[in-house]
Amino acid sequence: MPAFFRLPNDLQDFVLVFLRCRGNIREAEKELGISYPTVCKRLDLVNELLGNTSSGGDAAAPKRLDRNAILQQVEEGTLTAKQAAQLLREKP
Repeated sequence: MPAFFRLPNDLQDFVLVFLRCRGNIREAEKELGISYPTVCKRLDLVNELLGNTSSGGDAAAPKRLDRNAILQQVEEGTLTAKQAAQLLREKP
């Protein structure tokens, strides 16, 4: 299954909006009704879940967030409880 379809549905929708905005964070912020930092954090989360790391990690193997990182993102409001539950269920 392509990596995009392994993302939680909410993040798939987020990516589609971001692409529709042609990668413009400010436009995505307005369309989604969320703050600039929240858009950036969601982009970071999508990249991490897809295995795209800026530190030259192995992009072929998606990196899983640890439990504490998932819970922290729920507390910050950058991840919904539903997304967190799905991510935690998928953790090995």
